[in-house]
Amino acid sequence: MPETIDRDDRQVYVNGAFVPASEATISVFDRGFLMADAVYEVTAVVGGKLIDLTGHMNRLHQSLEALEIPDPLSLNAWRELHKAIVSRNSLAEGLVYVQVTRGSTGDRDIARPEADPSPTVVLFSRSIPGFMSPLSMHTGLKIISVPDLRWGRCDIKSVQLIYTSMAKLIAKRAGVNDVWYVDNGIVTEGTSHNAGIVVGREIITHPADAGILPGVTRAAFIRLAREEGYSVNERGFTLEEAYAASEAFATAAMSYFLPIVQIDGRPIGNGKPGDTVRKLRKIYVEEALKYAE
Repeated sequence: MPETIDRDDRQVYVNGAFVPASEATISVFDRGFLMADAVYEVTAVVGGKLIDLTGHMNRLHQSLEALEIPDPLSLNAWRELHKAIVSRNSLAEGLVYVQVTRGSTGDRDIARPEADPSPTVVLFSRSIPGFMSPLSMHTGLKIISVPDLRWGRCDIKSVQLIYTSMAKLIAKRAGVNDVWYVDNGIVTEGTSHNAGIVVGREIITHPADAGILPGVTRAAFIRLAREEGYSVNERGFTLEEAYAASEAFATAAMSYFLPIVQIDGRPIGNGKPGDTVRKLRKIYVEEALKYAE
């Protein structure tokens, strides 16, 4: 993955004001900090333009709604804030993150307040030059499987990412790129990507239920696959099915579509990036850039 470049003078947005990152603060009693009572979203930026912003903001709204946190801004207001972060930081390639917490109640109390405080809103950017052309697109990803020990509402993009962080470390120590979670014998998703396999002309990927985060990029992959004449089966699949697949793939906002060439030390297909993922990625990139904001 390309090296990230994060300047100390980056401008970030905190509760109505743009400030240098080094000066940004929130309350120590913020429920996002104390209870992970918060959600987030991340949108890719290419050529200074935002990719699939509307889809990500719609998912942000759904996550907030699931936690009963009022959405503090309209879609247009979110759009203007994202564009402002891109402009103020001269962001050409990278990511914009938005974090929304329930806010601060002025003290620590596990019980939710009867009347919600004002939500805390934070936006910041990460500069990642070259992420449009990752080396892993040519080499493919190597992953291992681990038990899915996350909470039962993975469809909410919560900031509660402790097991995700642990799984990333497991992958690093194993000398691979990432992991796939497995729940009762069924592959759910990766730490920061949706997962799927290709069997001939069929795409198989976990249904968008509470077991996975309904990826914006995943939805684009499914749509493009159908437009290109592939059948798409949204169902759970096993590791054994993945080992025997002709291709495997990961979809995410940051990486778009990436091929997976090895799972648990077993080569997938011929052990090289497959034609399906490369073809659909090319189509997606061209489309995404055309409609970027």
